[in-house]
Amino acid sequence: MSAPPVHTSCVVTGGARGIGRGIAERMVARGHRVVVTDVDGEGAARTAAEIGAAAGIAHDVRDPAGHAAAVAEATRHGVLTAWFNNAGVGDDGTLSELSDDAVRRLVDVNLMGVVWGMRAALEAFGEAGGDVVNTASLAGLGPVPGYSLYAATKAAIVSLTMSGDAETPRGVRVHAICPDGVKTAMLDAQTPGGLGNLLVHSGGRILTVDEVADEAVALVGSHRVIRAVPGWRGGVVRASALAPSVSARGISLFAAQGRRALKKSAGA
Repeated sequence: MSAPPVHTSCVVTGGARGIGRGIAERMVARGHRVVVTDVDGEGAARTAAEIGAAAGIAHDVRDPAGHAAAVAEATRHGVLTAWFNNAGVGDDGTLSELSDDAVRRLVDVNLMGVVWGMRAALEAFGEAGGDVVNTASLAGLGPVPGYSLYAATKAAIVSLTMSGDAETPRGVRVHAICPDGVKTAMLDAQTPGGLGNLLVHSGGRILTVDEVADEAVALVGSHRVIRAVPGWRGGVVRASALAPSVSARGISLFAAQGRRALKKSAGA
């Protein structure tokens, strides 16, 4: 008598919409029993039902206990082999402009949410190993005025990903996807004339959710630790980090380029 098939499960945080939903759809298509989590529990459940995921649950990534609950739900459906720390917030503004609440939200959701998620996933992976994919940002690879604290949280995720991957045992891999601006509700909510928003639009075409979700899922099973999307833009941002005082002088030029791009798209 043959043994029953072993099902694999996966957790996608912030999966009710946007990049998270795109990732969840692709992992379902790969045959994983996907658990969609989101601070919007109703949205998570609705998305799970629409894409054929195993479950959709409410989950505030700022709470370590919420990650334990996500592990418990995922292991009900199969062996946990993939975890996507995708939940995040995108408050824009200079460091002095941000409210105290925005500062706490950025650090607690973007950074600590990933910390708790990584710890939960790494503890839960069994002998089969697994992959953690963290959603960072191109902003985490160099100076991005207008997104100072947001960029700092994403830079911390990049650093944590590299160190975490080096710490993990054989069979466990940690990755970070670092996309440029993506057409999501988060981007739409940015301050229209804000410096950060202008810089995002200075780099050419805004990415689609499908493009970023494809790249994030492609990291599973690979040994690529950091993936910038698009790659050329990642090179530009990394170069600016080597000489921030020099690159700062070009900020006004990039902002003007972003302003022109926004005007063009508004008139299209």
